[in-house]
Amino acid sequence: MFTNEVGAKAALERIAIVSGGARGVDETAMLGAMKQGGVVIGVMADSLLKAATSSKWRKGLMDGHAVLVSPFYPEAGFSAGNAMARNKYIYCLADTSLVIHSGKKGGTLNGAEENLKKVWVPLWVKHTTDKDAANADLVAKGGRWLDADAQTLTIADLMRIEGGRANQVKEEQVDLFSSMPTQPELFAESKFTLDTETEIETEPKVAIIEETVVKTTPSETVVEINDHLSSSVDFYQLFITELERLASTPIAVDDLVGLTGLHKLQLNDWLKRAESDGVVKKLNRPVRYQVQEKS
Repeated sequence: MFTNEVGAKAALERIAIVSGGARGVDETAMLGAMKQGGVVIGVMADSLLKAATSSKWRKGLMDGHAVLVSPFYPEAGFSAGNAMARNKYIYCLADTSLVIHSGKKGGTLNGAEENLKKVWVPLWVKHTTDKDAANADLVAKGGRWLDADAQTLTIADLMRIEGGRANQVKEEQVDLFSSMPTQPELFAESKFTLDTETEIETEPKVAIIEETVVKTTPSETVVEINDHLSSSVDFYQLFITELERLASTPIAVDDLVGLTGLHKLQLNDWLKRAESDGVVKKLNRPVRYQVQEKS
């Protein structure tokens, strides 16, 4: 009930929901917002393709009120590691967050603790009578109790924080990718520009992760980027261009995964296609690929 109210109120206040899209709290908040015509963004940990074609999200996707994205392969199955890894994207797309209920271990707790440590966005925590919950632990580590109930809660108030740890966010913002190793940019030459006369306004949004609410932008700020693309991009051809450089000498699939950043399933699919097209040849014992010499 409370979670559904949060989603509905966010929509009425023209604040979008950013969430993990999982069953339970995530889904309830997103659907609650969509029923009121609000904007929702789901950062999926798995099965993006399946979710994007499901009846649950179809109307929202078609009318521009829902966006589903994932940092992982669209057909990847569930993995606890991916579920935890995607939490940072949800927090960093938001301006504030709300933990409704967190267990003593698991993805929700890990994500909230990482947010407090990196000081990405303020963390609000709902009161609970569950003695096994970690809500009080999160407050002890820097979160703030949410005193409002479903009737008196105003989402915009979660954005207005004076003093305390939450006020340090803008001053201590940590680069999301600062700890990630660098790698060649496979699609570095693939660029597009928006019409310089197009103005993109930003208003508050609310992102909801399994047990968290955060903020982002409203429905009117959605821009049809496709209208500004000069031409479509063939990512397979970009891959082939990079492959011709990387596979000038025999190279293993795992090495290509590390160098391109592609999911292994996607990489194998394109390698099979490249072999069929006569671009590369497959070597065995061990399995490697090398560019075919052009006659």
